[in-house]
This record gives sequence, C-alpha cells and structure tokens, in this order.
Amino acid sequence: MKLGINIDHVVTLREARGTTYPEPAVAAILAESAGCSSIVAHLREDRRHIREEDIIFIKEVIKVPLNLEMSINKDIVAFASRIKPYQATLVPERRLELTTEGGLNLLKDYKKIEKVIKVLKDEGVKVSLFIDPNKRQIERAKKIGANLIEINTGRYSNANPSSGCLKVELAKVKEAAKFAKKQGFFVAAGHGLDYENVKRIAKIKEIEELNIGHAIICHSIFMGIVSAVEEMLSLIKT
Repeated sequence: MKLGINIDHVVTLREARGTTYPEPAVAAILAESAGCSSIVAHLREDRRHIREEDIIFIKEVIKVPLNLEMSINKDIVAFASRIKPYQATLVPERRLELTTEGGLNLLKDYKKIEKVIKVLKDEGVKVSLFIDPNKRQIERAKKIGANLIEINTGRYSNANPSSGCLKVELAKVKEAAKFAKKQGFFVAAGHGLDYENVKRIAKIKEIEELNIGHAIICHSIFMGIVSAVEEMLSLIKT
C-alpha cells in the first residue's frame, strides 16, 4: 500500500499569519524521508494555501512523485502543462467550500474534463480523476482516457461508526474499487481518512494508494511529521 501525503495544511498555518514559514517544501522532504510514496498539493483557484512558487520549489527538492491536485481552470491547466508534475489529480472545486466536497461529475462535465486530460497527457503528465464510488463514473473515467482514479472516501469517513451508514459507505468503496480494478485502473483512495478509520479502507486489496493530508498534518503538531507519517504507514501496512 502506497501513501501520498497532502501538505496543503502546512501552508494553511503560514497563511494564517501571512508569514514566510512554515515552508511546505521542508514538510515534503520530511514526509519523503519517513517513507511516503508521493507528495500531494492542491493548487486552488483562490490560492488559499499552496501557490505556484510552492509547487515549483517542492518539485525541485523531492525525489518521490509530485501529485498536483487541481481544477480544470484554464490558468491552472496551463501551469500544470508548463511544470509537468508526475501526476495531476483533477478535482471539483467551489470557492466557498472548506475542503473538496465530492467527486467530479463525469456524466455532466465529461467533455471539458476530456479536453483537459488530453492536454495534460500530451505533456507527459499522468491524469487521475477524483470520483465518488460509483460504477457509472468509473466507466466514464475509462472512456475519457484517465490513467488512474482516486475514490472519494469522504462519505465513509464522515459516517457515524455506531450507525449502519458506515457499513453502507464502506461497501460502496469496496464495490467501486473492485469494479475499477477490473477496468484496468490503478486505484487510489482518499478524503477524510485518519488514524481511526483508515484500516478498513487499507484492507481493500484493490486499492493500491491512499492520499491523506489533514489528519497527518494535525498529528504532526504533537508528534512531528516524520513520526506522524511513520505511524500512518504502520497502520495501512498491517
């Protein structure tokens, strides 16, 4: 099981006071040294945390792949085409959301997304689509040329463990992962995963990578980033 570390919220701390620290590239290097498989960063349209200069510097200093989360905004697509991250993960984006609220709607917006996929792939960038655990979305992802997918675990993560909802949402993720694997996809998953809920998802054999950020960065305040990453790795590999 691979682990991608999203470092967005290191920069949230920086932006809270308008300082030049903490430096996200240092967090990326430390996460890499702890054994993560990739660094994830979301360049949002409002630049609320990660900025272009952060992405450029991070890409220069890390040895593991850079996974750039991004919308299909033309300026951001142009930036990604220019710097060529190892991977781009296309996500929906609303200005007022606290965090990404759901997967892409490939049934509605597939033509625009298909064009962006082609642009990025022509530049040698692997393209992942962040989608809800839904077979029709997976089928459309295959049709429009995505290299891989990331299954949204948000509803699972937010489900009350004492209710039946958690089992229902976990079953949806399992079914989607199995279906996506049969379609030939490399299957990743993420959103809302933490030290308490990650094990159930990590046991799904068709999922090969988890992308986690907020929980690890929060834990690192007390443990340090290296220890926080190592602890998560120990959970997903047991």
